[in-house]
Amino acid sequence: MKLDVLVFAAHPDDAELSMGGTIAKFTSNGLSVGVVDLTKAELSTRGNVKTRSKETADASKVLKLKVRENLGIKDGGIIINQENLKKVISLIRKFKPSILFAPYFNDRHPDHIDASNLLKRAVFSSGLEKFKTSLSGKSQKAYRPKKIFYYMQTYVFEPSFIVDISDYFPLKMEAVQKFKSQFHNPKLKKEDTFISKPEFLDYVEARAKHYGFQIRKNYGEAFYCEEDIEYNFADLL
Repeated sequence: MKLDVLVFAAHPDDAELSMGGTIAKFTSNGLSVGVVDLTKAELSTRGNVKTRSKETADASKVLKLKVRENLGIKDGGIIINQENLKKVISLIRKFKPSILFAPYFNDRHPDHIDASNLLKRAVFSSGLEKFKTSLSGKSQKAYRPKKIFYYMQTYVFEPSFIVDISDYFPLKMEAVQKFKSQFHNPKLKKEDTFISKPEFLDYVEARAKHYGFQIRKNYGEAFYCEEDIEYNFADLL
């Protein structure tokens, strides 16, 4: 199956929190989108692998994903080695996305940084004929996406572009809230984590409003590209 867009994330819920509105915009306009979670988030303070898996499936339905896969890399152990590279490259070559999204390469969570570095190496190596991978016993051909774009998580950056998600923000939040084990629950007698603080979801909305305002829209999501991007002025006419 060829996908238009493939999003990689370190943990389930990263894609929804960071670019759920953009994903919803893509799928609502007929693009085929897949998400690959590198780990099962087994080190999460809240929830467990079973609950996270169920929440991931529910969020994927909201966003109308064509594919949702998990590579089962050890949480807290996203390192660049041949095993992990082959896992990622095999899926890039399997789905042949035109565009690939990855976490920005500087963030509060070390797993997000490690995921970004692994994915940059994998995207480059995926285009090398001499880097061999196979799927279901069959050799795969080299393939490299046209562009790799980085999405924002905790740390901010100066965006290369902002996507208007005004019409899709409700879908983003519906998908985000499927991960209810991760967010504030007054019934739990546990100390709050970074994302389970009561104000965290307000912060997610405030950020979307901030970047929406930058492009004179209600809600937006920011992205970064290390390369220059051609812009067609016909889009303004």
